[in-house]
Amino acid sequence: MAARTPIMLITGSLGSGKTTLLRRILAATDRRLAVLMNEFGEIAIDSRVIEGENIRIIELAGGCVCCSMIGEFEAAVREILEKIGPEFIVVEATGVAEADALVYEVEDNLPEVRLDCVICIVDAYISVRCPSVGYTARSQLGAADILLVNKVDLVTEDELREVEEQVRRFNDTAALLRTVNCEVDINLLFGLDPPPERTRLPRAAEAAGEHFQSFTYATEAPVNEEAFRELIANLPAEVFRAKGFVRTAAGTFLFNYVAGRADLEEFADEQTRLVFIGRALENCREEILQRLRECVERHAV
Repeated sequence: MAARTPIMLITGSLGSGKTTLLRRILAATDRRLAVLMNEFGEIAIDSRVIEGENIRIIELAGGCVCCSMIGEFEAAVREILEKIGPEFIVVEATGVAEADALVYEVEDNLPEVRLDCVICIVDAYISVRCPSVGYTARSQLGAADILLVNKVDLVTEDELREVEEQVRRFNDTAALLRTVNCEVDINLLFGLDPPPERTRLPRAAEAAGEHFQSFTYATEAPVNEEAFRELIANLPAEVFRAKGFVRTAAGTFLFNYVAGRADLEEFADEQTRLVFIGRALENCREEILQRLRECVERHAV
């Protein structure tokens, strides 16, 4: 059974750094990506342009493509799936896009894709000088799973704390990352892929910088689905990303979790393989691993 294509939404005000983040994603990933935006802008390069009914396509190196919308959003996404078949779709929303409406379109009107995460880029410099937050900005902040507070080099530490306090008034659950020029480890956005086999599990290690760690869990024994759903519904705040495969008596599921939102989708695989990413995981790692072992024990009863 083929999994639905994951889709990432990138929102933020005009000039906040959305295109900069896109360029970093394209430079860092080895996935076959389709990037959908309203205009090519500075992403455009000399390459073959393909005209479609709802999208204009520029082919990039490594199998990635950039797509500019010339039709409706849903039709554009379906045309990308049909013509390109990407592993992942990244959508750069306009600076005035209402993120909750985009989330609704993806989750309710596009069953062919799966919402992976919503990223909102906050311009720290502009936030200090123009602190009022309008409806569109509130929508973008509230819908986010990951908040990138960008241009932190242009403000003082006190100003940065004020920006983060303001952001948290509209979203107190999303993962918050400070960035300069949207420089962030792409693994923190996409999540780390589960290892291909149990013998190759990496040790718990930093995912990026000094504040992020990851740890993994794998078992060939089935887990109790009810117990697992209970576990992921109560993951501690230290975990903001988790993904992998979960084998239960009813079958195997593709699992994705980001900042409190979880998704389980039927997917053929032979064992449970999971990775967890977050801050200060030493505070909760053993508890999560113990609860995962209990999920196996409850199935065996």
